Amino acid sequence: MEQEKLGWPLNRLESTKLHFSNDVNAPNPRTIDRQHSDMEQMKEKFAKLLLGEDMSGGGKGVSSALALSNAITNLAASAFGEQKKLEPMAPETKARWRKEIDWLLSVTDHIVEFVPSKQFSKDGIYMDIMVTRQRSDLHINIPGLRKLDAMLLECLENFKEQNEFYYTKSKDDDPRNDDKWWIPTPKVPPNGLSDATRKWLQKQKDSVNQVLKAAMAINAQVLSEMEIPESYIESLPKNGRASLGDSIYKSITDDYFDPDYFLSSVDLSSEHKILDLKNRIEASVVIWKRKMNAKDSKSSWSSGVSLEKREILEERAETILLLLKHRFPGLPQSSLDISKIQYNRDVGQAILESYSRVIESLAYTVLSKIEDVTYADNLARNQSNGERKIRLACDREELEKQNSAETPTSMTLLDFMGWSLDRGDTETNNDIKNDVYKEVNILPSKPPNVVTNKKISYIERLENLGGARSPTARH
Repeated sequence: MEQEKLGWPLNRLESTKLHFSNDVNAPNPRTIDRQHSDMEQMKEKFAKLLLGEDMSGGGKGVSSALALSNAITNLAASAFGEQKKLEPMAPETKARWRKEIDWLLSVTDHIVEFVPSKQFSKDGIYMDIMVTRQRSDLHINIPGLRKLDAMLLECLENFKEQNEFYYTKSKDDDPRNDDKWWIPTPKVPPNGLSDATRKWLQKQKDSVNQVLKAAMAINAQVLSEMEIPESYIESLPKNGRASLGDSIYKSITDDYFDPDYFLSSVDLSSEHKILDLKNRIEASVVIWKRKMNAKDSKSSWSSGVSLEKREILEERAETILLLLKHRFPGLPQSSLDISKIQYNRDVGQAILESYSRVIESLAYTVLSKIEDVTYADNLARNQSNGERKIRLACDREELEKQNSAETPTSMTLLDFMGWSLDRGDTETNNDIKNDVYKEVNILPSKPPNVVTNKKISYIERLENLGGARSPTARH
């Protein structure tokens, strides 16, 4: 009897199944198993978050903010890491992503702030009280990020019905020098995509581009609101010139500054060089801001540069950073961003930053895949047009050979009978030749003889030879 009592809690799940086995309205045992499994997964995930990823329990783990940020990043990597094609996500992967991201985002429901509210008591007395409400930045951005998330998954789902392009594992036919050989290559029909598919693909690209811009804006706003760690500040040089270098500093401090010309003059040939430029400019902006906020003239951050000039330099540097972010959206995080995320203690900001970052990364991946298909389509169309021009050129050469073979000494049936072609047939033949020449963009070696009594002026001769330009072309 004692053994039965001790063993019953361990077999509680099986006992529940036997109890409901003969009940018509009882829940499905599979549903019970799934709920039990989800509960165990949720317990394990939040236990790791509470331990700060330190399974020893010695208190050496990371902060709660960083633990949540890493959890969202790792979840996105496992869910979207295998998304190498423009195709719907696997149902199991999509369900796991939605389930676990809901678990992690549920933390934001309990990050609240006090706001004033009006309340009437039972006695009819009017009172001003303070009530709790979700923090304003989370209340605004979390629903927006959820919508962007749903738009991306819906965009991937739209590629389920398309059947014009497909993927191959071989990259032998890809003329681009791409070292990522494991990524499949899109293939399109020999003549390229149809007009309807091309327009539909452009519509999908525009939609994903809007998601990318919105996610980038939210991520940049959250990162700008995070505090700069002291460890990062201590690693900076004492002035912005030492951070930028003489050549970059001279370009930024020039009286006539053009950010586009500046970016075209620096070396941006590799991702490492772009990230190095971004790190240098961000460090200089931090230095200039601290010098503007330094009140003590004897502070080590004080400088002889005027406040107005420092504000101009800061504005120019931030313009360059903005252009870099929009031109290279897939750029890795800078040293300042990594430092902010690592030392951040605000859980709400950590969730917003990581969630917007993974959506931005997924949108950039989908956009790159669409551009790969567009590139393959343009390549196929250009190749098809080139083959068509070659065929037309061959037809032209064959026509010239036939014409050259007809010498004056050779007699045709018409010459033997004494008949001759009238001028109308000759002009028709010349029109056919001119159509062939126009298709292949090659002028005939000898223009057809056209009988005309019209006198050509000097200006018209110049226009025919290409020596004169129309009045509109001059402007």
